[in-house]
Amino acid sequence: MSNNKNYDAEFCGSLAIHQTNSVQDYGFLLVVENEKLEIIQGSENLSTLTGIPIRELIGAPATSIFQPEDLTRLKAEIAKGNRIRIPFPCTIMVDQQPKALYVLLHVKDGQTILEIEQVYGRVERSFTEVFQEVRSFISSIDEINDLDAICKASIQEIRRLAGFDGIRMYRFDREWNGMVIAEEVSNGLEHYLGQTFPASDVPKQARALYIRSPYRFIPNREYHTHKLFPVINPISNTFLDLSDCNLRSIAAVHLEYMANMNVMASMSIRVMVNGKLWGLISCHHITAKYLNAELRSIFEWLSMEISHRISAVIKQQQLSQLAELAREQAIIREQIIGKGSLDGAITADENKTILSLFNSAGCAIKLGGKISSIGHVPEMHDLENLFLWTSGKTVTGIMAIEDLGNSYEEAKDYAGIASGLLIIPIDVEKADYLLCFRPELIRDIKWGGDPNKAINFEPDGKRYHPRHSFKMWLETVRGQALPWSEAEIAIAGSLKDFITDYRLANPYQFQ
Repeated sequence: MSNNKNYDAEFCGSLAIHQTNSVQDYGFLLVVENEKLEIIQGSENLSTLTGIPIRELIGAPATSIFQPEDLTRLKAEIAKGNRIRIPFPCTIMVDQQPKALYVLLHVKDGQTILEIEQVYGRVERSFTEVFQEVRSFISSIDEINDLDAICKASIQEIRRLAGFDGIRMYRFDREWNGMVIAEEVSNGLEHYLGQTFPASDVPKQARALYIRSPYRFIPNREYHTHKLFPVINPISNTFLDLSDCNLRSIAAVHLEYMANMNVMASMSIRVMVNGKLWGLISCHHITAKYLNAELRSIFEWLSMEISHRISAVIKQQQLSQLAELAREQAIIREQIIGKGSLDGAITADENKTILSLFNSAGCAIKLGGKISSIGHVPEMHDLENLFLWTSGKTVTGIMAIEDLGNSYEEAKDYAGIASGLLIIPIDVEKADYLLCFRPELIRDIKWGGDPNKAINFEPDGKRYHPRHSFKMWLETVRGQALPWSEAEIAIAGSLKDFITDYRLANPYQFQ
């Protein structure tokens, strides 16, 4: 854990970015009531599409815009119930001339939001034309088992399709800081490979929106904002929730952030692993860049496929590690049974399996008031105090700590031995525990700009601006150990269960 200020939670995470009540100018937004298909809200720029001022459209039937056959299809989609991001190509007549539209429907309780974009002539790359190429790419990454290689291949494919000046893949850490793990840039864009960007760059409410939408598209940061009319949605009686809408306008602080990066257009594509946001593929262009909706649907598809492959590789890595740990745990079980002594088997000089099992420098076990240890552990009086601290926390399940000094002040004195602590309860009532230790892992974090200056406040202390510089800022982190993996924690739980069963079957060893 870095010692930098958590702007993500305290400030940046408080903006209601899903209720901007306005849209970007590359499309139009319309809201209809589901029963009567009456227009109840829309973006002010609809007049440029329909020739009818927005104030005159409110209360009018959808037949004033859409053709009868399209209305029939719209009714059928609404009848299927609440859903989002439903493609709905259609045509409207303006001055007796047809206008082809690409529409995304979001069917909500009582109303349907229509995101509308015009289709201009023949698109450069249609979904059909690139389908076979994308299928070839998906087949290729299905054969790759190296995570870095998958990430590099993914950004290369997206850049080939979209033509952005720069594409980077970020992977989030436990604190939601994003490290650049793959990069392709040109046209003078800065290189950030290996650098970490603070969580406030993609604050918590923005991350929540990526769970709902596969990508975020800003073709021109200098777009003209178009407000919704009326201001208050008549069904929700509040600002319209635009969480699922691509057209949703952008917070000014993010547009300023783009300007500081010297980019005019951007698109971010999510990467999901096990239902959680794992990372982002961030695309930037130094000039305005519009991608038609049909092409963007390709990236929605790629988001799912890339996420699926990364998830599969991570799962296989976890299973492989778990299998290896299970083999080592089986050895410990046999040694415990063979010696007829729990502490004797775990801390015997000739047996260092427990250290290998949990990749630990040392372990200590307390049984019946007696403390035994193996490997590098704190001094005995420090161990006694640490066991007292553990007992005071009433740890009943597996507890994994990677920065012990932050929660137990005395541990800072022996951070080189025990910055990481894995606690395995044996008998909570008797304060018997097995403790595994990891030393601090001193590391340097290459930040993309000083994280302590991630935002700059105005004199009122409320409004803020993003940092101006993304020049690498080096931070040396101490007092942290290598984090305990999910597989190690799972094996610790399995060992705990075995010890519990063994204790019940051999109570004389625990007197």
